Amino acid sequence: MSNGLASIVFPVSDLEKSKAVFSALFGQDPHTDTPYYVGYNVNGLEIALNPHTEGQEYGIGYWNTQDIEAEVKALVAAGATVVSPPAEVGGGTTIATVADPDGNIIGLITGPES
Repeated sequence: MSNGLASIVFPVSDLEKSKAVFSALFGQDPHTDTPYYVGYNVNGLEIALNPHTEGQEYGIGYWNTQDIEAEVKALVAAGATVVSPPAEVGGGTTIATVADPDGNIIGLITGPES
């Protein structure tokens, strides 16, 4: 069972241009600004820009979970299909994605702050 929405990750093709737009939208500079990830904290929600999301057209909401393996299994048992199995992405954070029967992507995340 998820513990709530933890983050939304937007795919971007031009990190600098997108960073300018999102910084203007949020009225703040990012807390993390690297060539592979730009992150903002907006009222406790992590909003991220990711330039390495080839083929991804839309942002993905990542739901926080304590046991990502069990969550993936439960969603698959309920009819979802695995898009990306759990994989560590750094700093002790693991993410996975599944698709519902209509192809909507559901992100899952667990890590040190989960």
